[in-house]
Amino acid sequence: MVPTFTLSDELNTEAQLFNSEPYLIEKIHPEFFNFDPVQFIQAMGKLKKQGYQVKVIYQVRAPKGSLNSFMNYQARNPTWYPNTKDDKLIDRVTLMAILEDVFRNALKKKYGSDDNFDIIINPDKGDMEIWRNRTVVEDGEVEDSNSEISLSEARRIEPDFEVGEEVSEEVKLIQLGRRAILALRQNLISKIHEHDNTNLYKQFKDLIGDIYTAEVHHVRPKAVILMDDDGNEIVLPKEKQIPSDYFKKGDNVRGIIENVELKGNKPQIIMSRTSPDFLEKLFEQEIPEVFDGLITVKKVVRIPGEKAKVAVDSYDDRIDPVGACVGMKGSRIHGIVRELGNENIDVINYTSNIQLFITRALSPAKVSSVKIDEEKKTAEVFLKVEEVSKAIGRGGHNIKLACLMTGYELDVIREGVVEEEDVELREFSDEIEGWIIDEFEKIGLDTAKSVLNQDVVDLVRRTDLEEETILEVVRILKEELED
Repeated sequence: MVPTFTLSDELNTEAQLFNSEPYLIEKIHPEFFNFDPVQFIQAMGKLKKQGYQVKVIYQVRAPKGSLNSFMNYQARNPTWYPNTKDDKLIDRVTLMAILEDVFRNALKKKYGSDDNFDIIINPDKGDMEIWRNRTVVEDGEVEDSNSEISLSEARRIEPDFEVGEEVSEEVKLIQLGRRAILALRQNLISKIHEHDNTNLYKQFKDLIGDIYTAEVHHVRPKAVILMDDDGNEIVLPKEKQIPSDYFKKGDNVRGIIENVELKGNKPQIIMSRTSPDFLEKLFEQEIPEVFDGLITVKKVVRIPGEKAKVAVDSYDDRIDPVGACVGMKGSRIHGIVRELGNENIDVINYTSNIQLFITRALSPAKVSSVKIDEEKKTAEVFLKVEEVSKAIGRGGHNIKLACLMTGYELDVIREGVVEEEDVELREFSDEIEGWIIDEFEKIGLDTAKSVLNQDVVDLVRRTDLEEETILEVVRILKEELED
C-alpha cells in the first residue's frame, strides 16, 4: 500500500492518514511541527527511495501567522532555509536584505510599485512590518489608488487629516493573499540559492590556478564528477585527464582549478590535470626551494602522460636548480612523476642565451651547432647522425617540446655533407604531396634515406599518416634511388 500523508498547521484531528492517489513531497513548514525539519525531510527521502510516494500538505489558515512563523524560525536559525544544505552559512544582515527584496517584489506584483512602501524588519526577533505611504487628495480626485488616498478615507483612519498630508497605513500580510505568500516563499528560496551560487562563483574564481583536491563522486564517459568537503561539485572533463588516469568512486583526485563557468545560474567548476600550470604548482608543493622562491620555474611545456620539460633558474649561484629539483637519484621529482602517471619530466637550466637554451631544450641529444634566424623565429640544429634520434625522441615528443619551450621552429640537420646518392624529400614534391613531406619533416626526416632507414610501423606511430600513404612514399623513394 502506498502511504499518503496530510498534515495541517495545527495538527488537529483532521490531519490523518488517508488513501488516495500517490503524491510526491511538495512543501513543509518547519514551525508547524515540533521536530527537526531536516530529519523529517531525510525520512521522507528514504521512503521515496524505497518506492513510496509521499505528499506533505500544510493548510494555511492565516497567511500572516504562517509567514511570521517562518521568519521567527529563520531568526532563531539563520543558517537554515528549505531545500538546501544546513552547513551553508548566510549572515543575518544579508538574509534580511534578501527578505526585503523578496517582499518588495511581492508588493510590485500586488500594487504595481513599491516606491511608497516602507519595510521594517527586525533581524533579532524576526518581526516585520509593511507600511504604505499615500498622499491625501480631495474626494473624487484619486488617480492612483496606490499612491493617493481620498480625504474621507483618510479621515476614517485619523479624523484630523488634511489634503496634501501623507498617510502611513500598515499593510497586513493577509492582504497579499495566500498565493502571493506561497510565491514569496519560493522567491525567497530562489534568492538564497542565487546568493549561494554567487558566493561559490567568487570563491572558486579566486582559486583559479591553484591545486585542489576532491573526491570522486561519479564517473561518466565524458567527465568525472568530484565532490569536495563542502559538498561543491567539480567537473574533470575527459580531455583534461591524463590518458593513463583511471578513477573509481571514493578516490581522491588532485588537479588545478582551470576555470569557473556559469551554466544558467549555477557555476560549473572545471578541474584540469593536463595543464602545464598543474605541473608548475606540483613543483611548488613538492620542492621547498621552489616554494621559498630560491628557484624559479621559468616555463613548463607538456605532452600529458608522455613527456614534459621544465625550465628552472636560481638567483643564488650556490644552488644548482636542476639538482635541487630532481634530488638524489630522482627522489624529489619521483612523487611528481607518479602523480602524473609516470610522465617523463626533463628539468633544464634556463638561460637568456637562445643558442644555449635550444641546446639544453633538445637534451638528452648533444647538439654540435645552432644557426638561428631571428626574424623567422627558426633555427637549424646540426647534430651527429647518432644524436638525431635522441633529439627527435619517441613519437617526435622531444623536438616538439623543445620547439614549445624555446618558441623557435627547430630544423634538425645531420652534420656533414649529404651523401650523393641521398636526395632531399622536397625533390619529390611532384610525386609526393607537400603536406605529407611536412609530416616527415616534423619528426626530423628530410631526406629519402632518412625515411627509408625507418621502420614503417614506427613511422605510422610517429606521424599522422596512414600506413598505405607511408608505403606509397617508400615505394616512390626506392624507385628513385634505384634509378
